[in-house]
Order: sequence, then structure tokens, then C-alpha cells
Amino acid sequence: MISNLTKGDILQILNATDSEIINYMSETVKYRENNLITYSKNIFIPLTEICRNDCGYCNFKKDPTDPDVIILKTKEEILAELKEAEQYGCKEALFTFGEDADEEEAVRLKLAEYGYGKMIDYVVDICQMTLDETTLLPHTNGGNYSYEDLKKLKEVNASMGLMLENSSSRLMELPAHNKSPGKNPKIRLETIENAGKLKIPYTTGILIGIGETREEVAESLLAIKELYDKYGHIQEVIIQNFTPIPGIEMEDWPEPSFLDMIRTVIAGTLLFADTDVSIQVPPNLNNDTAQIFLLCGADDWGGVSPVSPDYVNITSPWPGIEELENLTEDAGFELIERLCVYEKYINKEWLNETLLEKIANLS
Repeated sequence: MISNLTKGDILQILNATDSEIINYMSETVKYRENNLITYSKNIFIPLTEICRNDCGYCNFKKDPTDPDVIILKTKEEILAELKEAEQYGCKEALFTFGEDADEEEAVRLKLAEYGYGKMIDYVVDICQMTLDETTLLPHTNGGNYSYEDLKKLKEVNASMGLMLENSSSRLMELPAHNKSPGKNPKIRLETIENAGKLKIPYTTGILIGIGETREEVAESLLAIKELYDKYGHIQEVIIQNFTPIPGIEMEDWPEPSFLDMIRTVIAGTLLFADTDVSIQVPPNLNNDTAQIFLLCGADDWGGVSPVSPDYVNITSPWPGIEELENLTEDAGFELIERLCVYEKYINKEWLNETLLEKIANLS
């Protein structure tokens, strides 16, 4: 079976050239069940821009002394943004924030001011408010969590996510991660595994172009596949390209080549070909080349917002929904909206009654 690809098989794809690449692209077509390309209409809300990690490619994290920094949003601010998103028909509330932000005194003071002892209690309350007072479904992506904290978040999130980025500990010595203890792949894999144990519908993925080798790309994809085979909780795998932004530590770092992205999307597609895991490529990071990835097997654009920027990639604006539809149809596919949680997980095995009721009302 194609999904039993070995590391050697994946490396053959990642090292392909010339007509070999075309042949592998043709191979992905055999496993496409339909011509549908999905996306989730969301609002992206950064709860705080404080983070214990200091990644070389990041432009999200800010210093507490920065005059424009978000130390911690109030519930009133967040609810106002959620209500605006409702007016635009958004169904997903993507909550993103720096990892272990409450290690910073400025955040702890804000938490105390709002009546919370820990960041996890605040996040759970924000998600509960979203369920109680809006029609949106929470999707939290805030770094590593303990098993117990994930258990709390499961009750108030339709889905969650954490980018593996890469499974190689060698990258902890490079500018990408050498000041980011939370990017330790052992910790991240443990978080993703705990989400599987807790039956949390989950998004993960890899980041291409941060100093990894092709062998490490293959190992990272296989690590994700192994967790999916064990728990079945991974609903989509993101193949994301590093994009340099002025002012970041890695601003002069080379971008991954277009062909490397093509090879990696093909490899991911063929590795997960016999599963129902989607392969996602962010359209805003690939404005001129996005359509090609559909021809390589990608079948999801991820979250796209009509109301908020991509705060993690602030220099890369989202395409409009109409533009995305035109790109998709021009390549021979049909764009359809999905929820942040995939249909196969919308049942009592994966979600509680409150979430199932919210989803039923959305439908």
C-alpha cells in the first residue's frame, strides 16, 4: 500500500528531478477521491504576543516593553472581535498566543487583574465564552500543553493544533530554534501524542527551509504518520514554507526552493494517500504558486480570514475568498467551506454534547 512508504521511498521523492517529479505528481492523482478543495473561514485572534520561545524566523513575539505589544486581551475585546467575525460568516475562532506566556511577569500581572492564576484558566474561559456567546467554534494553537491542560482544553475546543515543524533535535542548535526550549521535538511529539490519547481532532505539520535536511523532512513526516496510525486524531498536515521577513534574525536566510515545496507536498500526499488526512499548503505564503500544490495532491487551504490578518506571517495577506475560489477553479477544482473540525470527528467518540450541539446548529 502506498501509505506504507519507507524513509527511503520518501527520500526518492524528495530527491526527484526532471520527469521523475512529473511522474510523482501524476501518482498523486490516482488517490484523489474528488475534486474538492476545502478551507475554513476564521478569525485569527492573538490573545498575547508574549512568548518564552525566541525563534529565528518569528515576527509574532514582542517584548513586554514594546508600546504596541498585546500583553493580554480582555474578554470584552475578544468578544467584540468574535461578534464582528460572526457578521462575516466566520465559523472558526483561531486563538493563537505565545507559549508559556505566563512565565513573563507582565502577563501574570494581567492575569491577576482579570481574576486568573494561570494562562490555561484564562484560555479555557475564553473558549467557553466563545461557545456560550457566539456561533463560532474555538480552535486553540498555543504551543505545548501538559496532558491535564489538554484535557481541560478538549472540553471547550472543537479542534486544536501544534506544528511539529521538524522532528530533528539538531535544529535546536540552529538559529531557528536555539533560543526556543518549547521547540524541542521530543516535547512537541509528546504534546501531539497526548492529544491523540485524549481524542482531540488535531492539526500539525512541518516547516520547510529552516536548516533541515531532506532526511530530516522524511523523518518528520514519518513521525506524524506514526502518531496518526496509533491514534487517528490528525485531521490535516500542513506543509509550510519559511518566508523571510525584514527584522527577524533569519531575514537573510534563503527560502526553500519552489521544487522543494513541490517534492515535499507530493511526499506528504503519497505518505497519507490511503488515509483521510488532508494536506494543507497556506495560500498566503505562496501567492504565485499556490495552484501547483493542488496538482501535487494538496486538498486544503487551511484557515482563511475575511476579518483578520495572519499575525504569524504579517507580511503575507490572505487572498480574498473570491480570489481563492478563482485560483481553485482555474486549476480544475471546486472550493468548499469546512469547519475547523473535520466531519469524521463530529461524533460522541471525539466531541462532547455541547460541541456537538453547537456544530448541529451551525449545520
